[in-house]
Amino acid sequence: MFFIKKRIIAEALYIKHNKATIRETAVVFNLSKSTIHKDMSERLLKIEPELYLIVKNILNENLKTRHLKGGEVTKSKYKLLRT
Repeated sequence: MFFIKKRIIAEALYIKHNKATIRETAVVFNLSKSTIHKDMSERLLKIEPELYLIVKNILNENLKTRHLKGGEVTKSKYKLLRT
């Protein structure tokens, strides 16, 4: 149980310091997106409520801007194909 708490806090701190997405965090920690999501949305609240609020705000911001990031990636992809 101690290992899980330590892992969850490490994930949360990574998101906090890097403003990372669930997907980026999952790659770094070699876990599934589902595990990271459950860790951040349910388990972190019970372990570190203050850190939970910070991470929640970052993830909500990522959610709001994801359509913009997707558009940028698509634009650059087709720009490369034209040249």
